[in-house]
Amino acid sequence: MGSDERAEEAELVERSRRGDTHAFDALITTHRERVYMIAQHILRNSEEALDVTQETFLRAWKNLARFDGAATLGSWLSRIATNASIDLVRRRNAHPQTEFDSAPMSIDAASRTTPSQPASPADSLDRAEIRERFQRALDTLSPDHRAVIVLKEIEDLSYQEIADSVGCSIGTVMSRLFYARKKLQNELRDLHEEL
Repeated sequence: MGSDERAEEAELVERSRRGDTHAFDALITTHRERVYMIAQHILRNSEEALDVTQETFLRAWKNLARFDGAATLGSWLSRIATNASIDLVRRRNAHPQTEFDSAPMSIDAASRTTPSQPASPADSLDRAEIRERFQRALDTLSPDHRAVIVLKEIEDLSYQEIADSVGCSIGTVMSRLFYARKKLQNELRDLHEEL
């Protein structure tokens, strides 16, 4: 994000704090895809990810006065989405799912906070099997480890952005990534050997 974009976003945040719902709607439009994808990757359930996306923006609206700008708005929203997703995983007792939810979503086009349909899974059977194996391997991780893997490997955030998003130190992020990668490597060892 360039300096002009940051200045524009800061202006939208300030207008939103004063109750300008159109300004907040512009912020939602900018960040909804990323928020949804974080929730989707952690939860692997499109309906729950939509709920978490809505919850994230409701929490952001209610707590916008507490956003101090120390982190970017995107990092702050990522943290809210990550925490809400982890809380939901814990509430549902982290029962692993074995299937990737690839069913088409029906989304109300008028809904401003609903992200667009994510890309459909690859047509190739081999790629679908690899994706399913990876999802099952992700299911073996704790919610905290899954969150850092998603934020680093899928969302491509920096260590600092991940630390801001999950509310821990960079050292803790690095440690969680190390153990999560090691566990994924063990879970997918035979797949790696086949490739």
